[in-house]
Amino acid sequence: MQTEGIPKPDLLPVSFSTSSIPRIRFAAGAFREIASAAKAFEGARTALIVMDGFLVSSGLAGEIAGDLAEIGIEARLYSDFSGEPKLAHVRAATEAARGADLMIGVGGGSALDIAKIAACCATSSDDPMFYALAANQLPRNPLKKIMVPTTAGTGSETSATNIFTGPEGKKLWIWGVETKADLVILDPKLTISLPPHLTAWCGMDAFIHAFEASTNRNAHTGAKLYAYEAMRLIAGSLETAVKVSGNLDARGKVLLGSCYAGVAIDNCGTAVAHNISHALAGLAPVHHGLATALGFEATLPWLVEVDTADLHAAAKAIRLDDAAALPAFVSDMMDRCGIVRALPKAFEPFNAADLAAEMRAPENQPMRRSTIRDMSDADIDAFADKIMSLPRTL
Repeated sequence: MQTEGIPKPDLLPVSFSTSSIPRIRFAAGAFREIASAAKAFEGARTALIVMDGFLVSSGLAGEIAGDLAEIGIEARLYSDFSGEPKLAHVRAATEAARGADLMIGVGGGSALDIAKIAACCATSSDDPMFYALAANQLPRNPLKKIMVPTTAGTGSETSATNIFTGPEGKKLWIWGVETKADLVILDPKLTISLPPHLTAWCGMDAFIHAFEASTNRNAHTGAKLYAYEAMRLIAGSLETAVKVSGNLDARGKVLLGSCYAGVAIDNCGTAVAHNISHALAGLAPVHHGLATALGFEATLPWLVEVDTADLHAAAKAIRLDDAAALPAFVSDMMDRCGIVRALPKAFEPFNAADLAAEMRAPENQPMRRSTIRDMSDADIDAFADKIMSLPRTL
């Protein structure tokens, strides 16, 4: 048998496991199906809706509550939060969820993370801090959960990782399959009102999720399927979504890409860009998507100096010749989406040494270790200096 000239197939890794993926419903206008979906959960009589105050003011919570009332499900509402989720928000949502049968999270990553944590902790007498950093096993009987993202970035709707700010101002996480959604509803109409700069920041976060999940030390074939498709969808549609807010096709592709990227990081995690963004958030308030984009652009030239098959494959997924073309591609995408390279004024009191210390903090070490290139202390200092040299104009 002649084999010369026949390309050899890629060798699969010895083994891998793909985590469970929630049932996903995608359609324009699908949020009006929340009530019928809730009815399908046997015994559901009371539902807690977790949604931030801005969305509540849009009338969305009232629409959902009205739909639920028509089928005999009482709706409660927790909306006393904004920005990044804090321990106080998680505790308050947990109390509001006690006695409910169903959790409905609607919003960005903050709302979804609060909802997922509360759905678990509401069935326990323990404080959410009892479960922080996986110190203890989550309750095995969480509330049923429907997650409805209104931004396209975090991928929280498909992830078992949930981030919040702890009592000392540090980013903490609660992890476990118990926090996963039972149903995800993706409705691109819900993302239309997102302003251009937030669309850009969130979209870059999702793109980076997919890239890091497919190129870090934990990357495996079972997740790359989702990561590569996420990168293709987002890279091809983010600029249009930013510039033409009502383009449902572009909005839908970025939303679906964000969801797929969430599957990818749920399986393989993130890397250096997220080490930096979580460290920045440990210093002062900053949008996670912006912080991650800044960290990604600052570190990508260093990262692609390592010649790995996964880096080249990620580049080819978005039709680049090789990994060396990635830094210019990413910077151009950020330019086209209007991303300003600057930090909020709240960072004025801090310097590179402060950021480097946060990057070395124990809670940020998993992201450092998963990065495909070893991060020395000198590398951390250099990255911190690069980031903290940015202007404070936001």
